[in-house]
Amino acid sequence: GIKTALIWIHAPMKRDDALSARKRFSFEEIFIIQLGLQQTRKEYREYPSFAIETDMKHVHEFTRRFPFQATQAQIRSIETILTDMNGEHAMSRLLEGDVGSGKTAVAAATAYAVVASKLQVAYMCPTEILAIQHFESFIQYFAYLGVQIGLITSSGCRKFPSKVNPKSWTDISRAQLLKWVENGEIPIVIGTHSLIQKSVKFKHLAYVIIDEQHRFGTNQRARLVKKNQDVVAPHLLSMTATPIPRTLALTMYGDLDLSLLDESPAGRKPIITEIVLPNKRDEVYEKVRLELQAGRQAYIICPRIDEPDPDKEMTLNVRSVKEEAKRLKKSVFQEYEIGILHSRMKPKDKDMVMMHFKNGDINILCATSVVEVGVNVPNTTVIIIEGAERFGLAQLHQLRGRVLRSSNQAYCYAFTESIGAKSVERLKALQNAKNGFELAELDLAQRGAGELSGMRQWGVSDVAMEALKNLKMVEAARTEATQLIEKDSTLAEFPILKKEVEDRKRQMHFE
Repeated sequence: GIKTALIWIHAPMKRDDALSARKRFSFEEIFIIQLGLQQTRKEYREYPSFAIETDMKHVHEFTRRFPFQATQAQIRSIETILTDMNGEHAMSRLLEGDVGSGKTAVAAATAYAVVASKLQVAYMCPTEILAIQHFESFIQYFAYLGVQIGLITSSGCRKFPSKVNPKSWTDISRAQLLKWVENGEIPIVIGTHSLIQKSVKFKHLAYVIIDEQHRFGTNQRARLVKKNQDVVAPHLLSMTATPIPRTLALTMYGDLDLSLLDESPAGRKPIITEIVLPNKRDEVYEKVRLELQAGRQAYIICPRIDEPDPDKEMTLNVRSVKEEAKRLKKSVFQEYEIGILHSRMKPKDKDMVMMHFKNGDINILCATSVVEVGVNVPNTTVIIIEGAERFGLAQLHQLRGRVLRSSNQAYCYAFTESIGAKSVERLKALQNAKNGFELAELDLAQRGAGELSGMRQWGVSDVAMEALKNLKMVEAARTEATQLIEKDSTLAEFPILKKEVEDRKRQMHFE
């Protein structure tokens, strides 16, 4: 009971009393979060949806055209998603896959089934670079079928195919693209936050795909899934390459079913990761030079955009993109083209730099962690991460995934100025872990859930943070919440719980 628990947590007579009280409050917080999520899930499932009947033979024919052989994990995920889509309720699923595991291919294969049913697909990405990249990938997947694909970003709109060249895309006016989307002529629309603006309307939006799901808030997701002119809920597939421990996935995304892509495509070599102390810097530069001489490209990641202000106290004294690019060009890689990329650049300038990098006109891209999400340049085989101790393990894993895009041997050099035992131990975990899921569990154990996935923004207490290291407790809280919501979805019989859930929902700002 709460009265006893409050006494025991503040003035325990023995250690077991204190532990029992902490467990009680841990369970309560996770249970309240789960109640809110299961309520959201039940509300969403009450809307009618599109039942998508699929001939798996045609889907397998589509996947056989991929430029690689689909893994068993991809095939399994595609079949699960398509089974969900043919059910009574709208699908709500999270597809979690390590960097380079082929989430985009799963999205394309399941989108094919929707398009074949004469319905529409919306694919939302967190950045313009990523939206353009997926637009180009979908053209490769769907070109042979003659399917029309639209791209909407704040910088402009594109449509495939072009009237002039059926194998290419063309720039078109926003008004024209919106008209074709609204009347259903364009079945696949890819874009950034621009997709959730009121002016974007669909005729029959049956499937919403959200890439790098953690970059969008719950309200942004909700606005996209309410885009239909009638009250028909589209199927929802959220995707993330950010490795998430199971307890955290069940808590943060308790309203979604979970699919894992836990295999890499055949032929990928494990990345060689080295921790580099200051006295070994020049040796690494020579190794990078050998890769550049072989025609490959490299990333150099810095924690800052500009140099720190020397007059400010407590300033973060680490290497910056702008100064590091100048230094490398002047004294290390004089013969190579070095580009810069960071979040303060205009979208058009970012796109221009990425285009030059993809085309090979830039040999080394000096950037902030803006390249963490989804940027795909298969010719890049080396990444140097400056101040690696400043990044979380999950983010470091994301960054090194940028060079896991081909069958060439890839290298990650984690530069650190810190020789402290704790920092080196963390970086050794990056070196030794087999995959991102293993790293995520290590990050949770070492740093806590707050730093790993922004959980502190939820207003979750330290007591509840402990619960996130206890899978059985999280699963028990989820089971109890699901059963209670099934019986009483509005919590009318539990007014105190109802108030707690409403207060919690107001506190949670994912945006």
